[in-house]
Amino acid sequence: MHGKQKKLIVVLGQTAVGKTALSIKLAKMFNGEIVSADSRQVYKGLDIGTGKVTKKEMQGIPHHLIDVASPKRTFTIAQYKKLAMKAIEKIFKKGKIPFLVGGSPFYLRAVIEGLEFPKVKPDWELRKKLEKLSEEKLFEMLKKIDKERAKSIDKKNKRRLIRAIEIALKTKKPVPPLKVKKPPFEILIIGIKKEKEELKKLIKKRLLKRLKQGLVKEVKNLRKSGISWKRLESFGLEYKFVAQYLQGKLAYQEMVEKLQKEIEKFAKRQMTWFKKFKNIHWIKTEKEAKKLVDSFLNK
Repeated sequence: MHGKQKKLIVVLGQTAVGKTALSIKLAKMFNGEIVSADSRQVYKGLDIGTGKVTKKEMQGIPHHLIDVASPKRTFTIAQYKKLAMKAIEKIFKKGKIPFLVGGSPFYLRAVIEGLEFPKVKPDWELRKKLEKLSEEKLFEMLKKIDKERAKSIDKKNKRRLIRAIEIALKTKKPVPPLKVKKPPFEILIIGIKKEKEELKKLIKKRLLKRLKQGLVKEVKNLRKSGISWKRLESFGLEYKFVAQYLQGKLAYQEMVEKLQKEIEKFAKRQMTWFKKFKNIHWIKTEKEAKKLVDSFLNK
């Protein structure tokens, strides 16, 4: 990196579009390492349901921020940002190119926009109380104490709702708009785009593959390791509906159909978030991605 501006490449896109495979190909071609931006792959033991990359699939490319947290504890976005920035610096020091890869919009924004997070310590008593309320109730509550934050929050994300309420109550002020500190590197953002029908098929194919690989058994094992049903359901999608099936709340076929629908809805929500990002270069082929990276690194 001899005096040249440091460069970060971001590969984002909806669930099931093929971010992992593309990012590994690019990292191999351009001397890169991968930093995951996936809010569930940070947890140990959440493997099949999150589509965690296997050793074999990595093809020797180092991956960072996978398996860094215990599923028994909450892992915050502030923790993620700190670790991600550390990993990126480490990669620069080796003279390599960091690829930030994932589909969790808030994790991506934390790094790309350099979001700074309020330093409010968790209040476990308060969290326990709030945990008992539904997402709808929490959202109503947040609207009363912090109208601005309520406008921009993902109202289906219970963890984030609880955190926003916690900050507002503790500081007796609305959640401050997140401060932004421009990161010290140049960024290229590549987004993988699929047509709606194709995405539906990809989601279905991947869901069936995960069930075949033993998704139900994975959730059973997590439960055996002492993780409550409630906590399992908080991991969303696969974990939520498999947990409901294992508790006898859903029949197997019903679980599969619900999952397909919910994952499609989730993909739609992801797209809504990505539309708020600036400067995404949307691509359909690997060739387009290669060209973009090539000219970005050589300019």
